[in-house]
Amino acid sequence: MDQIKMLGSTILTAAAGESSKEVASSGIIGMLLLVATWLGGWDKPLQFLIFLMGADYVTGLLGAIKTKSVDSEAMFWGGIRKITVLFVIGLAVLIDGWVGEGAPVFRTLAIYFYAGREGLSVVENLGTIGVPLPSKIKEFLQQLNEKGGETGAKQG
Repeated sequence: MDQIKMLGSTILTAAAGESSKEVASSGIIGMLLLVATWLGGWDKPLQFLIFLMGADYVTGLLGAIKTKSVDSEAMFWGGIRKITVLFVIGLAVLIDGWVGEGAPVFRTLAIYFYAGREGLSVVENLGTIGVPLPSKIKEFLQQLNEKGGETGAKQG
């Protein structure tokens, strides 16, 4: 009976890990891989989008610290918006599956669209932080802010 308990304990430890940190980190990695699979695979476009999302979050936080306007609620909703983007990409994967088993057209379009938005936001945040930007980019960002102000929409 003791050998069966020991064997069970060994199998459980090998499957789940020895410590709670190991179990938690394995669970988090498993969930991330599951999400990446649901989003159509961990390819370069998705990696680029995830990188831009992280860069936007970090540069946005740095800009808020510089302008002394750190707001935990704004940060929370920024994270929710990023999760929503991933949800939309998941929906695009489903649409690609319904349309046909060919190239992931809707997923690719969604990733590129959101990568463009995230990249633009990173550039805007870099300007807020004080990183020198070319004058054409500054003019473009100014035009976007003016157009966004006309409709009352908040850029983010």
